[in-house]
Amino acid sequence: MSDGARILSEMNDRSREVFRRVVEGYLASGDPVGSRTLTRSLTEKISAATIRNVMQDLEYLGLLDSPHISAGRIPTQLGLRMFVDGLLEVGTVAAEDREKIEATMGSNESDVPTLLDRIGATLSGITHGASLVLTPKHEAPIKHIEFVSLGPDRALVVLVFADGHVENRVFTPPPGQTPSSMREAANFLNALAEGKTLTDLRKTVVHDMARRRQEIDSLARALVESGLAVWENAGEQSERLIVRGRANLLEGGAEAQDFDRIRSLFDDLERTRDIAEFLELAETGEGVRIFIGSENKLFSLSGSSLVVSPYMNADRKIIGAVGVIGPTRLNYGRIVPIVDYTAQLVGRMISERGKG
Repeated sequence: MSDGARILSEMNDRSREVFRRVVEGYLASGDPVGSRTLTRSLTEKISAATIRNVMQDLEYLGLLDSPHISAGRIPTQLGLRMFVDGLLEVGTVAAEDREKIEATMGSNESDVPTLLDRIGATLSGITHGASLVLTPKHEAPIKHIEFVSLGPDRALVVLVFADGHVENRVFTPPPGQTPSSMREAANFLNALAEGKTLTDLRKTVVHDMARRRQEIDSLARALVESGLAVWENAGEQSERLIVRGRANLLEGGAEAQDFDRIRSLFDDLERTRDIAEFLELAETGEGVRIFIGSENKLFSLSGSSLVVSPYMNADRKIIGAVGVIGPTRLNYGRIVPIVDYTAQLVGRMISERGKG
């Protein structure tokens, strides 16, 4: 049992209701919630003094905080985490929101990245946050691999897929490469590649390289290993992060520190080359995941939350993800089902089009 779940289970009904009302009030207004406000909404009629005592206890537990000298409280990151895990009531997707998402999906656009771009824009508009969409990798079986020397310190790896798709990636090869070592490296990979996707091939190569180190020339082995590093470097044509709705995060009278936080967020996004880490956040569990503040390891920013869900192809394999990012004061109950619904529709669309 997590610390949050343990604390929640040990609370009495009064403390639990005060805590829930404070968090819900804060998520709705963005303002600290005071004891006088709670006396008007609590199920049990108790005095403001009693409520203040309960709030002080919750603050001592690290669940609430006093941002100013005022008597109002706001939830801490731990408090938000505990609320999301144990008290959050998730609604259903409103008919109007569902229609907007489905209208985007129903587009005749045949290019999947372009369609996902539109979906990201729609998701951003509906949630009033920034949307993130990780487009699917190209996962067709590989037909042929070739290494081409472009100079002493530059080489090209050419990947030809069974469906006719071709990808070229430039990288820096190990020093001392010769035409024969490049041929040997390509022959080694092609012998393993038939019928395998790039993901499958990576796993096979790592295993076979360890088993057959004596059989493959050291130069060719170094070339294969450096080529693998290139394939694993996301952010190429095969994998792209689409971000829409940056301006939404600055609405509502943002203060100077908010601009700094938002700028930091997008600096992190643009610097992050290993976009696969974003997908790994979603792969650790099927369905929607919520990352609050500094729990979100992809961003150094601590003042934001990420609601993310993976989407799958027809083989139930995770190939991408959709998410919404905003301040920690997100309407989680509304946004969680929207992200979930969008991810399911995107997966269905990808499967029907035979992509991924």
